[in-house]
Parts: sequence; C-alpha cells; structure tokens
Amino acid sequence: MSPPPSGNSKDSGTARIIGSGSAGILELLGFHPVDTVAKRLMNSQKKVSGLPFSESMAVMNQVIFKDAAAKGTFSKYMSLFPGLGFAAGYKVMQRVYKFGGQPYVNDFLNKNYKSGFNTLFGDRHAKTMMHATAGSIVGIGEIVLLPLDALKIKMQTNAQQYAGLNAFQIIRKEGWGLYRGASWTAARNAPGSFALFGGAALTKEHIFKLDDYGKATFLQNFVSSIAGAIASITISAPLDVIKTRIQATSNEQAQGGMTIVRSMLAKEGLGSFFKGLTPKILVVGPKLVFSFTVAQQLIPTISRMLDGDAAGVKSAITTKP
Repeated sequence: MSPPPSGNSKDSGTARIIGSGSAGILELLGFHPVDTVAKRLMNSQKKVSGLPFSESMAVMNQVIFKDAAAKGTFSKYMSLFPGLGFAAGYKVMQRVYKFGGQPYVNDFLNKNYKSGFNTLFGDRHAKTMMHATAGSIVGIGEIVLLPLDALKIKMQTNAQQYAGLNAFQIIRKEGWGLYRGASWTAARNAPGSFALFGGAALTKEHIFKLDDYGKATFLQNFVSSIAGAIASITISAPLDVIKTRIQATSNEQAQGGMTIVRSMLAKEGLGSFFKGLTPKILVVGPKLVFSFTVAQQLIPTISRMLDGDAAGVKSAITTKP
C-alpha cells in the first residue's frame, strides 16, 4: 500500500495552522500592492486597446493609481496599500482555512470514499482527484470569509466612497451587502480550487512520481504550485471578474451578477471576462505560487519538527533516572 499523501492525519493541526498562517502573512507583505493593481484592472470598464500608446498609458495610470495618478512615485506606491487591515485579516484567515483545511477534507475523503474514487478514476488517478475534490469543497466553503474579502476589494477599488468612516461604520453601512456575490464566489472557487490542488497533485503524482506528497522537495513543491496556480487562475478568470465587480460597488450601486454579465457582453465584449488575466498570471500568479509553495513546504516540515520534539521529550521522560 502507498504511504498516505501529504496533508493527512500525520501532519498535526498545529503544523497546518502555523504553516498556512505563515504563508498568508508572507504573501500579504510581499504582494498586497500587486493584488490592488489586479483588482483595479478587473474593476475598470475603460477601454485601453485601440488607443495610441501614450493615451492607453494615461488611462492605465489613472485606473491603477486613481487620485495619486498625478503625484510622485512614492505617493503612487503608497496608494496601492488601501484596506491593508482588512487584507491582513482576510489573507491570513483564508490561507489557514484553505491550505490548512484542505488536508482535513482530503483525510475524510481518503478514509471514507477512497474505494469510490478508485472505482471512478482508477488507482492511478484516484489520489489526485481526491486532492482536487477536497480543494473544491474547501473553496466553496470559503464564502464564510466573504465580508473581509469584500471590504478589502472596496478599499482597493472605491476607497473614496468610504472616506472618514472606520471599519465598524463601513460594516454597518454595507450590512448583509457584504455577502453580495456569494453564489458567484462559490461558483468561482469550486473550479478554481479544484484546479489549484488538483494541478499540484497531478504534477507531484505523474511528473515527479511521488507516493508521499509530504516528501516533495522545495523545487517539486514550487513546480507543482506553478502548475496549480496557472490552471486555477485561468479557469476561474471570468467568474473572478464578475465577482470583483459585484463586490466593488456600494449598496446604492449594487447590480446582480447576470446584469453585469449582460452589460459586459453588450459594452465590452467577450474579452472583458478575461480582463486582468495576464497581470494575474504574470504578477498575481507568483503570489499564489509563493504562498502555496510555502504552505506545502512548511506544513510537513513543521510537523516533523514537532514530532521530533515530542519524541525527544518522551525519550527524556522514559530515560529519566
């Protein structure tokens, strides 16, 4: 029998929380400005293609830096840090939930439905499909964190509408509107998370021939994260654009998802559903690759360290005169 895959019961809950939480913190510190740029590009309804280069650059400058577009480099850079507090709460909780929670769901599927997956997909692909399915389930449940994500996006795209309001006032103003777009978020997360965890598992299983994913080297984790991230970002791109536009507006400007879809088709064309895809893959993609690689590397590493400490303490106790 093959050894159990990484992210099963041999990895302690403490290791999962510390590993995934550390990934979220490091990701936030390095990539929040990049995330802001991507969100502003996705939320923009201004056309750039077809314009002279100087005009298109001027439009992009206005979209990305907003009120700081005419200011100096430092002011422009600092304008990319709106909603950092909301982002911190959301990003750390999201990574703990997603990267730390997926192994628990995978454990459950492995324990209770392994034979069913073997029957459906064969022994060769069952483990990969369990990892992908566990990721999809966790991705759908991620909507519980939607209010923090919505607040982060509002600060990144329309901060001027909330000038002078503190966090509690913003939450009271928006109310249940912070859950607006929950169904679109779930629809985005299901295939996106399926592709992320499935792509990574597929790479480890069939390219690196690993039976135990927890024994992957840093390079193997890195490569598998790239495969999963690119697949996830591309597959979820259209729904991500719709979700971002739903969440970016205030209650007074709220529109339903289908209304936004019809408007995008009529005014911007099919290509609008992939707005921001290139910068997401080239710039935001590394953010996901980074955090996923860190989580995959740290969780089994920390677990082995904790197991070693526990074994040392036990040995000291048993040998004590």
